[in-house]
Amino acid sequence: MTALDPQDLDRAACAARDAADPLAALREQFDLPPGVNYLDGNSLGVLPRATAARVHDVVTREWGQGLIRSWNSAGWIELPRRVGDKIGRLVGAAPGELVVADSTSVNLFKVLSAAARIAQADDAARRVIVSERSNFPTDLYIAESVAAQHGMTLELLDIDAIPARLAPGAGADVAVLMLTQVNYRSGRMADMAAVTALAHDAGALMLWDLAHSAGAVPVDLNGADADFAVGCGYKYLNGGPGAPAFCWAHPRHAERFWQPLSGWMGHAAPFVFEPGYRPAPGIGRYLCGTPQVIGMSALECGVDTVLAAEPLGGMAALRAKSVALSELFIALVRRHLAGSGLTIHTPLEAAQRGSQVSLGVPADGSVDGYAVMQALIARGVIGDYRAGDGSAAEPHLLRFGFTPLYTRFQDVFDAVEALAEVLAHGEWREERFTRKSAVT
Repeated sequence: MTALDPQDLDRAACAARDAADPLAALREQFDLPPGVNYLDGNSLGVLPRATAARVHDVVTREWGQGLIRSWNSAGWIELPRRVGDKIGRLVGAAPGELVVADSTSVNLFKVLSAAARIAQADDAARRVIVSERSNFPTDLYIAESVAAQHGMTLELLDIDAIPARLAPGAGADVAVLMLTQVNYRSGRMADMAAVTALAHDAGALMLWDLAHSAGAVPVDLNGADADFAVGCGYKYLNGGPGAPAFCWAHPRHAERFWQPLSGWMGHAAPFVFEPGYRPAPGIGRYLCGTPQVIGMSALECGVDTVLAAEPLGGMAALRAKSVALSELFIALVRRHLAGSGLTIHTPLEAAQRGSQVSLGVPADGSVDGYAVMQALIARGVIGDYRAGDGSAAEPHLLRFGFTPLYTRFQDVFDAVEALAEVLAHGEWREERFTRKSAVT
């Protein structure tokens, strides 16, 4: 981590950095509620200003007036590939290699099933799917289901134990290594190229979940020689709640097997209406049902907000600002929250950190992390809370995401100042902040 000069840690200095920020104009693409300091784009991105008008047009003109004709006249049928190609520019996928469809969970089931079949076809002795113990639960649940269906075993390891598991003489039974590039809890980021090479050296396939990567950090799937990938549309891609997700398969794998959800849109000729299934060529077979037209149209607006950075340096420029924001946050936490009991649960080395910082709650229970976050939200600073097991290794967390498209340096300063006040004044102890909602 780069050491910051103490004089850079006051609000005036942060405002000056915002005024000199070459990416500052990108913030104007979004509708940010007044009085809200939003540091939760790693869970749900902010509403782009173009989205409401676009969705209104889809509903009132394309659907309302064009009706079924809009599948052709408005290009609805092309949305999965058109938006997919745009996302491909952000994650190192070539045109025609990535499609938008369904949810992350559904897409993971598709590609993990295909990967399991490929691995077993190539070597029947490979019957283990390996993943990180603290991977996002939906990934582990889907992997558990796929493993059961294919007579395989899901093996969960701490991230630092995975290299030894794939070492020569140890990884001969591993079929697939499935990881989320940026861990949702800690924000720790894996070196995609190095880990993919490790998996391949062991003879395993590599599947990446880009839910906390796409639109946040530079990704190069083809450059890393990955095998499969999935990702989320509603976090850093700003596609809206429940936005469609995406999936990618390396061309060397795309046509080897049907994916298990062989729906009509994955057919080679959907409108021939023949009773037998013929898979579409390439990534097209990873489509399933009818495209979610309204959701995909909103997602396209969100993806366009990220692509708007291309003339300003693209993902590299966004990444540089993200690192600067998170390093400022860490420095301010060290200055203002020393003695609070909170710990920095995210790697300090920028190369190992995504676009978030997580603060661990004391294992002794002296601080209620959920209540602290609710008190902070009541002050207009929105992050989120993620439960762990309460131990020092997996503490309950306060998460703060930094979306360089709209997060400012002064927002970071104000957030830490507000958190320090919440802790110092003890307002989180109020009963209203301890009542848990259905979504935490």
